[in-house]
Amino acid sequence: MKQYYYMRGYNLKKTNVISNFLYNSVYQILLIILPLITTPYISRVLEADGVGTYSYTYSIAYCLALVGMLGVNNYGNRTVAALQNDRQKRSTAFWNIVTLQMLTTAIMVVVYCVYLVWFCPTEYRLVSCIQLLTVMASFVDVNWFFFGMEKFKLTVMRNAVVRLLTVVAIFMFVKNSSQVWLYTLLMVGGHFISNLIIWPFLKKEIDIVKPSFCGMKQHFKQMIVLFIPVIAVTLYNKMDKIMIGLLSNVTQNGFYESTERIITVPMGLITALGTVMLPRMSSLFASGDKGKARGYIRLSMEFVCFMGFALMFGIAGVAKEFSPVFFGTEFTSVGSLIMLISPTIFFKCWANVIRTQYLIPLKYDKPYVISVWIGAVINLIINYALIGRYGAAGAVVGTICAEGAVMIYQTWFVRKKLPIAEYLKDGAAYLIPGIIMFAAVRMVGIHFGVSLLSVVIEVIVGIVTYIGLCMHILLSRHKDMIRHFLRR
Repeated sequence: MKQYYYMRGYNLKKTNVISNFLYNSVYQILLIILPLITTPYISRVLEADGVGTYSYTYSIAYCLALVGMLGVNNYGNRTVAALQNDRQKRSTAFWNIVTLQMLTTAIMVVVYCVYLVWFCPTEYRLVSCIQLLTVMASFVDVNWFFFGMEKFKLTVMRNAVVRLLTVVAIFMFVKNSSQVWLYTLLMVGGHFISNLIIWPFLKKEIDIVKPSFCGMKQHFKQMIVLFIPVIAVTLYNKMDKIMIGLLSNVTQNGFYESTERIITVPMGLITALGTVMLPRMSSLFASGDKGKARGYIRLSMEFVCFMGFALMFGIAGVAKEFSPVFFGTEFTSVGSLIMLISPTIFFKCWANVIRTQYLIPLKYDKPYVISVWIGAVINLIINYALIGRYGAAGAVVGTICAEGAVMIYQTWFVRKKLPIAEYLKDGAAYLIPGIIMFAAVRMVGIHFGVSLLSVVIEVIVGIVTYIGLCMHILLSRHKDMIRHFLRR
């Protein structure tokens, strides 16, 4: 018998979406745990300057790597998802797209080598040379194909094994602040190997097809459209660190890197949802099943509000005590930066659903492009105005304004296409529990002061408070779904 999920009139057929989301969630939880293990060690061994050096050099290499990918992550994912049931067309599309990807990445490798020879500061040259692997990793990156095919177990298991081995190697070999180069080699080397070892699995999904110039030209035109927002996102995500390095100092870069790391890691749970839903929504819209697609969007919106408010208020609440305990006393100021940047968690959660479940699947590429370029321009202007005077704090303000602008524009664009008012009503129920949780956590922090015990108690109090206050909402709205999971 077929099983269904019900949510206010929406009939959501059980598919592999849930198992794919669980796979990705487990992997994202692993990504949360591993930095909790390695970051205190790395921040003390490499110190703020070492962390800043890695951050600065990686940002430059990462920018070129993204250019080399030419927007293929979203475009390739969407294209393959629409061709899941046609092996011949899927094979042709893959080889045309991956050939373009390799050509553009090869060009970026040459550009990066020019940077190393002529423009790279002497003190960063060794680490920057190792970062070449970051660019080369894009040459062999075909994760987008398996995401489009919804083969998440394969990519998750491979990445998990590589991540674990990398962590073990870091603890075994990185022992002092002069080994930034070794830390970099382990990090980017693991990424390169992770992308490379997935290639043998392609033979089960595609046939070898000779790419054609006409086919590549057709894909190139469409890839360029999704490449433009990639550049914009890079500008206001990675250019922060580059601008801090140019306008302030490497220590401030270390502070910002640490702040961003704490905010970014739990966001992986939301990213997991978007990663799973993009190919699913592309497939549903391509088949004309708009009713089920809209049901998924509404359920996703409520989920990201529930998680977004929990993460935003929870992280902000523990930040003051967590930072010196986790990073060391040298990073005490990071606590204030984390509290300041925490609203971006909700902004990103909300925009992630609109982007991955509506704009990209329905090929609304123009508004997506406009939104991220608005964010990029705002971020660059504010960074230029504030970083020189306020350092990492200036970059945080720029990021808040940029992410807020992206969310607002994307929401405004879909206001007549999706029931935004209903989404807001569903999600607003979790705002008050979030505020109460924040107040409870802060009282614990003020009472116990800065210590590991204080952080542990804060986390426990926060979880119990938020879940307790939200339990009635969850049971009244999703009793059937909760009952189904308890029976499994």
